[in-house]
Amino acid sequence: MSELSDAQLRALVERVVRQAMGLQPSRPAPAPPPVLQETPPAPPAPASAQPKKAVAIGADHGGFELKEVLKKYLAELGYEVVDCGTNSKEAVDYPDFAYAVAQMVAQGKVFRGIMIDGAGIGSCMAANKVPGVRAAMCYDHATAVNSREHNDANLLTLGAGLIGENLARQIVKTWLETEFGGGRHARRVDKIVQIEKLYLKS
Repeated sequence: MSELSDAQLRALVERVVRQAMGLQPSRPAPAPPPVLQETPPAPPAPASAQPKKAVAIGADHGGFELKEVLKKYLAELGYEVVDCGTNSKEAVDYPDFAYAVAQMVAQGKVFRGIMIDGAGIGSCMAANKVPGVRAAMCYDHATAVNSREHNDANLLTLGAGLIGENLARQIVKTWLETEFGGGRHARRVDKIVQIEKLYLKS
């Protein structure tokens, strides 16, 4: 029988002592599990790849400058902008452009519409002649909220001669982001629609 080395002898004595004391024989520590590289989550789709809601915007000569300001603002908010004109401060008739915006809304080609003239009143009247359009003239935060929450307005008219650029931005943002309240308001909007249907040609 070959002689044990000092290291082997120490290991043998340690094993015998541990067994005598009822201890488990020492074992080498298990190797740590391999570190797995977690697959990183897919990055969010870039803003340009996300679908944008389209908003039609129009103006007469009195609302042209504000229209240009709001076009840029709508793009900043992430909306696709459809410009229905006018394209200068040369005098034009607001019903033509209100009708163009209203048609886009009524045909479902855009999410909502915005029309700007000097006071916002005439364009509201013209737009509301188009079946399926519920135009509202708004001049502050409260009217913007109310027209959406209570009336489910889908076309906003603004008076460039009555409000400034900052207020116009606030109204537009509020109006676009406010949801329809439904409930009792839905019943009332349905009655507006029923009145409209009475005058539609069969």
